[in-house]
Amino acid sequence: QVQLVESGGGLVQAGGSLRLSCAASGRTLGSDAMGWFRQAPGKEREFVASINWSNSRTYYPDSVKGRFTVSRGNARNMVFLQMNSLKPEDTAVYYCAAAPGNRGLAIYGHEYTYWGQGTQVTVSS
Repeated sequence: QVQLVESGGGLVQAGGSLRLSCAASGRTLGSDAMGWFRQAPGKEREFVASINWSNSRTYYPDSVKGRFTVSRGNARNMVFLQMNSLKPEDTAVYYCAAAPGNRGLAIYGHEYTYWGQGTQVTVSS
């Protein structure tokens, strides 16, 4: 079992930055893919970023490429999402997710087994 807890969300003005953190507990992350997703009211869940734990490869959709950066901490239990140049359309609940044993760059929700409770990000115009 893996427990994931997100933090770092909040209210920010357009053009600002936020850094989300995801703390994993239960077991040490190893050959896993870690991902970030978001869901805005009335919209479907959207993939935001993923990182492969073993080789640190990352993947982003065009909507956030160049603005968001996913990284892992030195400790084998932290993942971060640095969000710059935020836009009002980035407003959503952001979720951290883990795909144990996935050696690729999981970009679909069904590839992930564990999910955090989410953290709200609100970008004002």
